[in-house]
Amino acid sequence: MSGRISWHEYFMAQAKLIALRATCTRLMVGAVIVRDRRVIAGGYNGSIAGDEHCIDVGCKVRDGHCIRTIHAEQNALMQCAKFGVSTDGAELYVTHFPCLNCTKLLIQAGIRHIYYEVPYRVDPYAIELLEKAGVGTTQITVDLNAYVQVMSKVSTDPALTYVPESKAQKDEYGQSVGKIV
Repeated sequence: MSGRISWHEYFMAQAKLIALRATCTRLMVGAVIVRDRRVIAGGYNGSIAGDEHCIDVGCKVRDGHCIRTIHAEQNALMQCAKFGVSTDGAELYVTHFPCLNCTKLLIQAGIRHIYYEVPYRVDPYAIELLEKAGVGTTQITVDLNAYVQVMSKVSTDPALTYVPESKAQKDEYGQSVGKIV
């Protein structure tokens, strides 16, 4: 990896990071909703607020699915609904291809493109619905290890050392003049 990461890499990396908050042990999924190159919501698969988590008490499986949790895409959409943020025309970055029910919700919410990394249990009817609705899908892969290697080089470069606010140099008006020295 050289230079600046692309927008796709940036947003997919965030989805992968958010997936680390997932509380279902069966699959860790993260999702980021983006509009105009700005993150408007993020979600991971986990229990509803106030309920027990799979990581604490185990999964509640029915018909091969954990029913204790809601999906990452659902959590992200509900975050937008809760705070009154429109998803019309937005894009979704998600670690795993959305299930059929999430696909329906995303179409109804006005998501115009889905970027995913893992083609997990792709339902043919979901593909059909997405095509009919004109929602694009693109598989992209992001290797977080490459970024970790770059960041480890940056964090050891003395020219890019962070100086806490309390120790930053002050100008003649008492204002901090930079935190990176």
